[in-house]
Amino acid sequence: MSKRILVVLSEYGYWGEELVGPVEAFDARGYRTTFITPNGKRAHALPPSLDSEYIDPPLGRSVTSRDMARRARALDDSSRLDNPLSLAELIPERPYYSALNHLRDLEEYNRRINSATSELLSDFDALVIVGGSGPIVDLANNERLHELVLAFVAADKPILAECYGVAVLAFARDLESRQSLLWGKHVTGHPKEYDYKDGTGFLGVDFNMGPPPYPLEYILRDATGPEGRFHGNVGKETSVIVDFPFVTARSTPDSLPSGELLVEVLENGLRRHGW
Repeated sequence: MSKRILVVLSEYGYWGEELVGPVEAFDARGYRTTFITPNGKRAHALPPSLDSEYIDPPLGRSVTSRDMARRARALDDSSRLDNPLSLAELIPERPYYSALNHLRDLEEYNRRINSATSELLSDFDALVIVGGSGPIVDLANNERLHELVLAFVAADKPILAECYGVAVLAFARDLESRQSLLWGKHVTGHPKEYDYKDGTGFLGVDFNMGPPPYPLEYILRDATGPEGRFHGNVGKETSVIVDFPFVTARSTPDSLPSGELLVEVLENGLRRHGW
């Protein structure tokens, strides 16, 4: 029976190859892919990710081949990304503690969240969080997405997160314990050496953040704790870590192998890779 994958995209821009890599791996296996965004708006690729002449400042070279730029543009222009699901419509929002009838609102929230996440879990075998700068804005601290991540982990279903999308895993926490899901895990993600010093941009807004608002590496080092570890693998061409249920990918060239490794997790029970 064909596997079903739920792919989360930012409405502020995703990196083209970081969608193409996993999707092509899934297509090759006949998997069915469904897209979801925070508010149901169609996602679009960040322009630099479609430009083979764009020089990535930290690496000092192009990170997008002409062939990948073509494939990413073809996917971005296709109808596949039209009409995504909406996290805001499917997942309820936890009420403020200052709500006038907080107890009743919280009871209603718990009823709705259990029903909503159970339905999505029955429909999908794995969750993918695509990277790029956009996730900094609307995915990293998206509590609706956090609830979905928590549900997939509780159901022992795998999650692939790429680049800045890995921040979602660090911030998705049970509100009672406040401990990261990554505690004791081995992960990779955007290392400090890969961070821009200027030019972190997003779609739909006229705003240059300069450097990213947080060094993802520092967050992941803290989130994994003394028993886990962050692997930047700086100086190596690729970096993908599997520590079930998580598959984490560092950056652009890790996209295709991360999708292929998620396939290995789903079909062959892979639970550890990369360290």
